[in-house]
Amino acid sequence: MEWAERYELGVGRMDDTHREFVDHYNALAAATPERFFECFDAFYAHTVAHFDQEDRWMVATNFPECHHAEHERVLAVMREVRQRVEQGDAFLGRRLVEELHPWFDQHVDTMDAALAYYLKEIGFDTETCSVPAGRKTACDSGHVEGGCGCALSA
Repeated sequence: MEWAERYELGVGRMDDTHREFVDHYNALAAATPERFFECFDAFYAHTVAHFDQEDRWMVATNFPECHHAEHERVLAVMREVRQRVEQGDAFLGRRLVEELHPWFDQHVDTMDAALAYYLKEIGFDTETCSVPAGRKTACDSGHVEGGCGCALSA
């Protein structure tokens, strides 16, 4: 997988984490059979931290849960495949690597792009995990800055 401008979403920490994802992915894809399990564990650890970071931002801004659910599904598959790789099923591990590239492309283009847009729109600070005073985030129904008449958090 090559880094592409399309992965740049304009949220510095997210973009940096996506670059790291691509680097870890490439290390895993190029790993020798002897190093595959080690590289898989490093990739998995990065992916857990990557998703945890985005999940914290989504909780802090009350962003819709579907994105978090997607993260959970991918991690569940990775955990299961990791167990199989540990038992010697390198084929399944390599197959997962093949599937992750198109998944990442689609995930960045849709879910991450929506999250990045929203974070920028509300002025969310990814360093402090906070919204500027007076800015509103989504209500539980996903509406922003009113529109539905519900109470919004500041």
